[in-house]
Amino acid sequence: MAGNSARRGAIRKQKKGATVGSGGKGARGLSGKGPTPKAIERKGHPAARRAAAERRAGNHGRADSPGRADGSGRADGSGRADGSGRADGSGRARRGGPGRKPDAPELLVGRNPVTEALRADIPANALYVAIGIEADERVTEAIRRTADRGLPILEVSRAELDRRTGGIPHQGVALQVPAFRYDELPDLLDLVSRTSTIPLLVALDGVTDPRNLGAIIRSTVAFGAQGLVVPTRRAAGVTATAWRTSAGTAARLPIAQVTNLVRALKDCQDAGMQLVGLDADGDTTIDQLPNADEPLVIVVGSEGRGLSRLVGETCDVRVSIPMAAQAESLNASVAAAVALAEVARRRRVA
Repeated sequence: MAGNSARRGAIRKQKKGATVGSGGKGARGLSGKGPTPKAIERKGHPAARRAAAERRAGNHGRADSPGRADGSGRADGSGRADGSGRADGSGRARRGGPGRKPDAPELLVGRNPVTEALRADIPANALYVAIGIEADERVTEAIRRTADRGLPILEVSRAELDRRTGGIPHQGVALQVPAFRYDELPDLLDLVSRTSTIPLLVALDGVTDPRNLGAIIRSTVAFGAQGLVVPTRRAAGVTATAWRTSAGTAARLPIAQVTNLVRALKDCQDAGMQLVGLDADGDTTIDQLPNADEPLVIVVGSEGRGLSRLVGETCDVRVSIPMAAQAESLNASVAAAVALAEVARRRRVA
């Protein structure tokens, strides 16, 4: 019986015959679907969602849960949510060249950071408040200060706020701040040349901590310098954290962002300014700096490695800050403040 029955798996299948063509569908399938659309045009892409959220925030302050967030102020406010009006209650949100494309707005999150930012009068577009949060004195103050400035107060669900903040712990509040608008270096040099005081600028070489940047901005304003120069790459930009650390002084200081710091420093030299680099191995000390009463650019290096080689070679003079032997170095913002204070002192007694 076993010899008469063939195994099913041993049966050889017949050769496959001719198949019917696809009618060109296969060729069309290989032709592609055209160029990849931009991220902002792709449905569901994070960039597209951010753009849609910004449009909603700019549409008279309406969000997905419009209404009154504090029981008294209008949710859409009377201020502009696109950052183009008087965002800080006292002046323009930021001056800058019309041709410079700003970065996208960002969100400052957390009850303490948001309240401190509003106290410092940093420019803002809108305040987001999660529905149903337990309000404390910080939330109440944030809502009151936002309403006093005529800015939108937007009530959103906690899930929506989670999405907007990218999952960062936000404690139910987030402040949208506009993109900082930088000045162009030629405009800054032109402004400095027309001031009644001796020109003084600060240039940063690779300062990456936004808190250091904010502190340097504050010292730059405090000691009478007229502007700041920062590189585009490998450096901190004026973010919400830098705004808060500067205590609002960033609104009063022209800041130029340049793609090539060495070239920008040479432009400053061509404008008649002397480059003074802060360097632990400097040629002289800051209190012996010659020509402190002439136009200067104080160049501050990064927190870790100091001045880069090309920037150091471009400086006309490199100076150190006298310190006790127990201290190896100073924080970049502290070093900048010491140098600026010494230059201001020398100019007062000159």
